[in-house]
Amino acid sequence: QVQLVESGGGLVQAGGSLRLSCAASIRTFTRFAMGWFRQAPGKEREFVAADSWSGGTTYYLGSVKGRFTISRDNAKKTVYLQMNSLKPEDTAVYYCAADSSYGRIIGSPRDIAYWGQGTQVTVSS
Repeated sequence: QVQLVESGGGLVQAGGSLRLSCAASIRTFTRFAMGWFRQAPGKEREFVAADSWSGGTTYYLGSVKGRFTISRDNAKKTVYLQMNSLKPEDTAVYYCAADSSYGRIIGSPRDIAYWGQGTQVTVSS
């Protein structure tokens, strides 16, 4: 049974930073690509960042590139999303995702195997 548990969300002023964590109970964690998605009220869930199972390839939504960084600690089976220079438009519920296929992580959210429960990020102006 795969479980993903996010933490680290909260309320922050514009320009501030937050670091999200996602602890994964995956026996073969290093064989899973990991990703972060977000969903704002009234909008569809959108891709934010992805990290391949090897940790060597990352990919970002254009609007967060240069501000957000995805990383993983394979020993702790945890993936992180460091978010800097936050903007009010970054406000959303952020979800951690895992899949054995990197292609599915950067493709349609509907195809992804595992999801966390989400953590709220609110950026005030």
